[in-house]
Amino acid sequence: MPTLRPAITSNRLLATLPDKDRGRILAHCDQVELAAGDILHEAGTSQRDIYFPTGAFFSLVTPIGGDGGLDVALVGNEGMVGISPLLGVSVSPLRHVVQGGGSALRISAASFRRELESSSTLQRRLNLYVYVKMHQMAQTAACTYFHTVEPRLARLLLMMHDRSPADEFYATHAYLAYMLSVRRVGITNAATSLQRLGLIRYSRGNITILNRTGLEAHSCGCYFAAEELYDRVLS
Repeated sequence: MPTLRPAITSNRLLATLPDKDRGRILAHCDQVELAAGDILHEAGTSQRDIYFPTGAFFSLVTPIGGDGGLDVALVGNEGMVGISPLLGVSVSPLRHVVQGGGSALRISAASFRRELESSSTLQRRLNLYVYVKMHQMAQTAACTYFHTVEPRLARLLLMMHDRSPADEFYATHAYLAYMLSVRRVGITNAATSLQRLGLIRYSRGNITILNRTGLEAHSCGCYFAAEELYDRVLS
């Protein structure tokens, strides 16, 4: 466990736990390095492991027939991946895909359930995270319906920037279109507009945030609403 202590400073959810509960979770964790594109869990199968990202970030995807699926959430160092065992359910309906490679703390679902059963405080604390994530997913659905592509792209880039260790990260037109459920030409037009405003630099999938404050001003209010909810409930 001592070798994992520095890593918890990079996971905001773990950092909010009481020292005793955090220590018990860390005692069962392994630190792993994950590559972009890794599929850690397929929808409809038993959840074997839970991940607390410390450098990596994940897409949670709901399958839709033969069309691949729809991204319903992005999770990085603010949260955890694999909430089904927390709810007493062994099978997850979502596919867990690594979108940004990096580090994470991994605990087996069996060990995680044992720690939950032994600490009502831990259970209550993580239930708050589930509440926040459910609220954010509902907000994302409303954002997709009511807001135009450009402010939604600004919001997504801010979310990716929050979960990335640097101002530069990689995301193709195809991935951004997939995340926002729009055609690639819509991403091209929106990214060109943001670049023309001097907010980002985008070339061959390499995105650099040039003006964070300007990008925040250009984003829809859903970004700040999600951040405020997390801080209010979990801080």
